[in-house]
Amino acid sequence: MSEVVAIIPARGGSKGIVRKNLRRVGGIPLVARAVASAQRCPDIDRVVVTTDDADIAAVAAEWGAEIVERPEEYAGDAASSEAALLHALDVLELRGAEIGILAFLQPTSPFIDVDALGAAVQQVRSRRRDSVFAAMSTYGFLWAKGAGGAAEALNHDAAVRPRRQDRAPHYLETGAFYVMRAAGFRAAKHRFFGSVGIAPVAPRTAVEIDTHDELEMARALAPLLDQPMQVDVDAVVTDFDGVHTDDTATVDERGTESVTVSREDGMGVARLRRAGIPLLILSTEQNPVVTARAHKLGVDVRQGTSDKAAVLREWAASRGIPLSRIAYVGNDVNDLGCLEIVGWPIAVPDAHSDVIASARVVLDRPGGRGAVRDLAERVLAAREQRSASLLTPAQEAP
Repeated sequence: MSEVVAIIPARGGSKGIVRKNLRRVGGIPLVARAVASAQRCPDIDRVVVTTDDADIAAVAAEWGAEIVERPEEYAGDAASSEAALLHALDVLELRGAEIGILAFLQPTSPFIDVDALGAAVQQVRSRRRDSVFAAMSTYGFLWAKGAGGAAEALNHDAAVRPRRQDRAPHYLETGAFYVMRAAGFRAAKHRFFGSVGIAPVAPRTAVEIDTHDELEMARALAPLLDQPMQVDVDAVVTDFDGVHTDDTATVDERGTESVTVSREDGMGVARLRRAGIPLLILSTEQNPVVTARAHKLGVDVRQGTSDKAAVLREWAASRGIPLSRIAYVGNDVNDLGCLEIVGWPIAVPDAHSDVIASARVVLDRPGGRGAVRDLAERVLAAREQRSASLLTPAQEAP
């Protein structure tokens, strides 16, 4: 049977925002967000990223995408998306793919509506439409500058101002996705052909990132639109001060430091360990209290390092755990390097503003007062849900 294949073009040479497709929104690289959206759509069989950039390819592959290496002639400023898509189709067919429907997703749209994407696939699969694109409705009065700069009405009669309820909407492309019959696209060499349909999406999801202002706007919207409650990971790594503690210390007359920790956090760590989830405490400070707490919790610890990200990479590689499957919890600027390389960058609620901005999840509980327990509950809930989804009906409890 023919496949529904999502192809995500993501070149490395963006000019307006350098390395745009690797910039993070809601703690996730843009190309990874597009891959994850395609993977969540049950109507898509295969997810492919076509790129000329090794770093983009590595991130996309880690998030589960198949990679097509894009030649230079299809990756320059003048190259069209259509050319990249046609090349990717050729490569995939050489690999044995039989592609019936092509879904073209753009990573510059960070909030892809998965339900609308699936509905678009169904429109093309049923042959009601040959090509379907994401669009938002608008009742705006559009104008253009005419000769000499004078304003000219485009979609309305300037002398007549009907009420909104008396007007039919127009539709504005969002750029998020285009779904089409693969054979028709090959023949037309363009994304719009035959009977073209519209997949309406909510305006709040219609952000398209071409400028730094749009990138910052998307980052501000991410906590409102993403709202992840569970944390689906294979390992947990945490800072110590400000995460296991409230970032304060008591010093006696001999210079001995002591900190306050939460028994709730200890129980959370114990539950993660029983679930077989590896844990690591990673601290810049070299302090016996960190060693003692890690020993009490029974978890790995690395401390006294100026390059926490390098240590995290080494630890993950030694255990064969992809960085995309790791949660890192931090609170201050020396955690940013780690937060930028993991799939689940997480902040405590009283973290530095740069850490909050980098986070995919901001915990409800502060450091030293249940933050680790908060994370543990989210991780365990995700694992339980994943296990339940793998059960067949015959295996499910009555």
